[in-house]
Amino acid sequence: MEGMTDSYVRVRGAREHNLRNVDVDIPRDTVTVFTGVSGSGKSSLAFGTVYAEAQRRYFESVAPYARRLIHQVGAPKVEDISGLPPAVALEQRRSAPTSRSSVGTVTTLSNTLRMLFSRAGTYPADAPERLDSDAFSPNTAAGACPECHGLGRVHRVTEESLVPDPSLSIRDGAIAAWPGAWQGKNLRDVLAALGYDIDKPWRDLSAADRDWILFTDEQPVVTVHPVREAGRIHRPYQGQYQSAKRYVLHTFADSKSETLRKRVQRYLVSAPCPACAGRRLRPEALAVTFAGHDIAELSGLPLSGLARLLRPTADADGEGVAPALARDLVARIDVLTELGLGYLSMDRAAPTLSAGELQRLRLATQLRSGLFGVVYVLDEPSAGLHPADTEALLTVLGRLKEAGNTLFVVEHDMDVVRQADWIVDVGPKAGEHGGRVLHSGPVADLAQVTESATRRFLFDDTQPAARPPREPSGELTLHGITLHNLRSVDAAFPLGVFTAVTGVSGSGKSTLVTRVLADAVADHLGAGPEEDEESAARAQLAGAKGLEAVDRLVRVDQKPIGRTPRSNLATYTGLFDAVRKVFAATDEARARGYTAGRFSFNVASGRCETCQGEGFVAVELLFLPGTYAPCTACHGARYNPETLEITYRGRTIADVLGMTVDTAADFLADVPAAARSLRTLQDVGLGYLRLGQPATELSGGEAQRIKLATELQRAHRGHTLYLLDEPTTGLHPADTEVLLRQLHGLVDAGNTVVVVEHDMGVVAGADHVIDLGPGGGTAGGRIVAAGTPAAVAASPDSRTAAYLARRIAG
Repeated sequence: MEGMTDSYVRVRGAREHNLRNVDVDIPRDTVTVFTGVSGSGKSSLAFGTVYAEAQRRYFESVAPYARRLIHQVGAPKVEDISGLPPAVALEQRRSAPTSRSSVGTVTTLSNTLRMLFSRAGTYPADAPERLDSDAFSPNTAAGACPECHGLGRVHRVTEESLVPDPSLSIRDGAIAAWPGAWQGKNLRDVLAALGYDIDKPWRDLSAADRDWILFTDEQPVVTVHPVREAGRIHRPYQGQYQSAKRYVLHTFADSKSETLRKRVQRYLVSAPCPACAGRRLRPEALAVTFAGHDIAELSGLPLSGLARLLRPTADADGEGVAPALARDLVARIDVLTELGLGYLSMDRAAPTLSAGELQRLRLATQLRSGLFGVVYVLDEPSAGLHPADTEALLTVLGRLKEAGNTLFVVEHDMDVVRQADWIVDVGPKAGEHGGRVLHSGPVADLAQVTESATRRFLFDDTQPAARPPREPSGELTLHGITLHNLRSVDAAFPLGVFTAVTGVSGSGKSTLVTRVLADAVADHLGAGPEEDEESAARAQLAGAKGLEAVDRLVRVDQKPIGRTPRSNLATYTGLFDAVRKVFAATDEARARGYTAGRFSFNVASGRCETCQGEGFVAVELLFLPGTYAPCTACHGARYNPETLEITYRGRTIADVLGMTVDTAADFLADVPAAARSLRTLQDVGLGYLRLGQPATELSGGEAQRIKLATELQRAHRGHTLYLLDEPTTGLHPADTEVLLRQLHGLVDAGNTVVVVEHDMGVVAGADHVIDLGPGGGTAGGRIVAAGTPAAVAASPDSRTAAYLARRIAG
């Protein structure tokens, strides 16, 4: 293999994204970190160039069918890479796993556990035969409970959910679940024509009438004589009735409109399936036990608890099926526990996992795969990790290297960077002001590179003088919280200050802030909780005080801003509306009769019809994940040639979408609506992103900061509570400083900011800290320390204390 006798991966002429004809040599069989500010080009080098080339070479080596497709996928812009082994990427990009995807399926642990039950389970005496392993899976027809189809929960409606205010009459909107506008009026008029009293308060109708109106399966058709209105003639028509239950369930199951589905979801009550009691399987599978437990019970245990239960079987002498399968399960669970994931259960739904948890699950799976001679390209493996868990991660990365592999790690955590063998620092700044390799060599040698933004944070630990903590303007308290691993917890959040919520992975931080606190405030403000199928469980609260001091709630999470390339930065923030109006106002556009709609890539008249305005076409690969490739007709421009003939200051609409936020801020400085949005994006450190950057290319941290910028551009009065879940994820320490200025500015303006955070620099600068733990899962869920950063750093019970004390001391 040419180049493999050399012990370096040598990259020549890399020009992907903002890389400026980069040449770099990186030693194999090392842990090499790629550093630099967000948007500097480090991911373009590690993933967009090195990994993409390894992937291209793999496809070149397989069947002609795949080779034909790879021409569409495209090769990275690089002259040559020598000494490159096969590569495996473990990215942070959040896929959209379904509610059927779980920790067990992601790690394939569930396959082995099902085999254990099939081959070595204890069957009831009357069982006619042994069950195949598929019978123990809720995702197969052989195993799924027929009532809930293996989901464990059923959606139903009740009179209380459909009619929240029984003092109203039907005419006044008692049946809140009905559709709005004409459709709802039609159902009301049909009921009147059927002889029901639509002006009597709902509660005064007979039980039989209420039951029929809400739950009947009948769909009678009657002649409706609408009430005449001045100047309008309404002719009689044939109207068909459908019950509120039928409307809600059919809309939720069949509607293609996400807005409609979300609306009717408010009227659904999610409950455990009555047939399987939420255990998702058929009775015959649940009748089989191992060590006295059925498979649903074992899948619900924390992984560390499952390993304890299986260990006696794994340690047993002999070569039977049960010891062999138990040994395999225990060995794989031990790696997950080492990575700080022992608190997860196998039945934990994948959509409820953070991007960092998902990546570590995949990392543990790779560690057991036995591969060697491979380049692993990792995207911030420390994301979402408490400093205590990061130490275990470093041990696991070291074991992958010792097994004969090379690790290329894109990383911002300086503790991880210090432990690396080699560093490639890219910069000096983001976007067009970056794209150069400032240093490739031993970590210590970066101290001589004055241009590097990383250097200060790696070698200069002196902290800026700490300002005294702000005085709270009040307090919001929640009593008797019970949800997930929180059990009868009392929590107090000071108002008018910056609060950091800390604790090891799985200690209950996100549950406390993004679920319990968020839902309590939303309920008080009448907004209702953020519901989705995975978060059906609601917190139990004994009481709450101080809610009246909050006028507004803003949740800024890391969920994607869109799931296809059609959604992007410009459309999400609303600034694209202003840009389209500017193009529509040009002389040429007006002469041709083009309106602002012509410049939308979602409208048939202006878009490229080959890709339907996406700029990309989906490429499905047999047995491999699908990918997106640039459209062969418009080459990613999204528009048809006629639309691209219109220019503003010499640029087409596609050119503007290709600009970075920083470039566009200068280009559109005199367009107020666009300039305001662009300025707030710069304020949260996103100046390097392109306006047309597809949502599918954005990390969770970038999506969160886009949401924050969108929020910041709105002018608000009153006291707002801002809730953020790990806002520094994916941020270089230099970018964290920029973001913190914005967040502390919100507090200085009289608002409250509560962040879930692992970055001890952020925690040290907070006014108040709430530390959960002491461990994860069942070993956590308690508030072990609360107070100023200095007070928590002195706590003997907190695992955060030592790391926080080190940071405060500098």
